[in-house]
Amino acid sequence: MARAACTVAMVHVVELESVTGAQWAEIIGEEVDPWGGGVGERMAWADKEWYVAALTSDETLAALAGAVVAGVDVEDAGSFDVLGIGGVFVRRDKRGRGLALLIMKALLTRAEQDNSSPDRAMLFCRPHLTGLYGKFGFREIEAPVWAEQPEGRVEMPMPAMWRALREGADWPPGRVDVTGLPF
Repeated sequence: MARAACTVAMVHVVELESVTGAQWAEIIGEEVDPWGGGVGERMAWADKEWYVAALTSDETLAALAGAVVAGVDVEDAGSFDVLGIGGVFVRRDKRGRGLALLIMKALLTRAEQDNSSPDRAMLFCRPHLTGLYGKFGFREIEAPVWAEQPEGRVEMPMPAMWRALREGADWPPGRVDVTGLPF
């Protein structure tokens, strides 16, 4: 009988208040286009307020996901805050081991348990990653989403997704305007 090979990443999950330039350089390594080489590489992104990280036994960063509370205005529905998730990254030599799932689960669990968190989480991602985020209940926002960039407001050129963090939260229809930079 054949047995499937399985690699289990030996890591522990921690929260970080910030990530330094040196830590980003460590996790990105020698990758030329760490965010996929698309338009996202050329965009400005909001700083995150806190991170969940997976650290290896020698305390090397293996994976990160960041969060920031951001305001959005939805046409005909008003304004509300979202937990903006971004900076989700797994070190190249650690990919394929479930670390993105691990850190996203930890980040969402923390947000769900924090009564001060907004009712909804939102993120932007490359099209091929919508399935990954769909595993956590994220759904695509069908309406156009606009955000700030140094040259002015732009329609976001990548999928935007949302997920309820509280029972009963929904996403209203209509154009979405992110207050400030995307996350």
